[in-house]
Amino acid sequence: MSATKMKAVQQHRFGGPEVLRLEAAPIPSPARGEVLVRVHAVGLNPPDWYLREGYKDLPPAWRPQLAFPLILGTDISGIVAAVADDVADFAVGDEVYSMVRFPDGAAGGSRAYAEYVSVPSTQLARKPANLDHVHAAAAPMSLLTAWQFLVALGHDAPNPLQATRHEPVPLGGRTVLVNGAAGGVGHLALQVAKLKGARVIAVASGANAAFLRDLGADEFIDYGAQAAEAVASDIDLVVDAVGGAGAGRFLRTLKRGGALFPIFPLGFAAGDEAKQRGVTVSATQVRSSGAQLAELAHLLDSGKIRVAIDSTFALADAQAAHERAARGHIRGKIVLTVR
Repeated sequence: MSATKMKAVQQHRFGGPEVLRLEAAPIPSPARGEVLVRVHAVGLNPPDWYLREGYKDLPPAWRPQLAFPLILGTDISGIVAAVADDVADFAVGDEVYSMVRFPDGAAGGSRAYAEYVSVPSTQLARKPANLDHVHAAAAPMSLLTAWQFLVALGHDAPNPLQATRHEPVPLGGRTVLVNGAAGGVGHLALQVAKLKGARVIAVASGANAAFLRDLGADEFIDYGAQAAEAVASDIDLVVDAVGGAGAGRFLRTLKRGGALFPIFPLGFAAGDEAKQRGVTVSATQVRSSGAQLAELAHLLDSGKIRVAIDSTFALADAQAAHERAARGHIRGKIVLTVR
């Protein structure tokens, strides 16, 4: 590639994984307040395939205006290649990680499936020193989601998902059930809950029992053998990392005063049942935060929180990575390697 061009995975129409193509694209220049990062790894997240498909599952009024070509992706780990003149917190050569411009870049402005990406310095943090780039890139969106749902929002932006502000609930000494516990958000939410003193029941397929117990699960429910909502009861908090229309089945597992946090709340309306049972249903929109990633880097460095890798693919094989995601049953995260 020339000094002004890089390799990037672009798409020129909506569709399945087959629309993803490795092409030449301009290397971005860092604007005021930004840092140019030479990307070493990219973590995949569900918004990647939602955008690839054109957000077809969203109501038409909610779909952002999109322009081709699109470059997907938000989560990166890499090395600072250049900084804007007004940026003092980072220098060329720093190893960093970030969730780039989310949700503001949900219409294709994050552009992480590439060799270089420009990142607002406020959304950047130094990479955990004891993690390689693959594990660092796997962390941002999933770990920030778990942290902002369970510990601290870290922002004052209005909640687009509900009229009231999302409020984390006390976890110390409480019983927390995590549904979809082996997935990207689920396996990190489990660890965050344990870190904050909760007793955790993990729900996943039977093949993940040993994996989740190793991460700290106190109990395990194999959803293939029995429905979690049929055997779990007196729960303080359910974190449904699967979410969607089926989240309502967990209302019956909660004690009065408990809470249900559907990570993906679209398609689910609690209605009167939650009020009748005396439980709270709440969700939030994860947002980029360099400050929180800096805080979480210490937990990742110490091993108090571990990121599991399902599989890795080269940047040129982004199509295969999306095909892997479409097959489901992901344990941890899928990552693209760039360098």
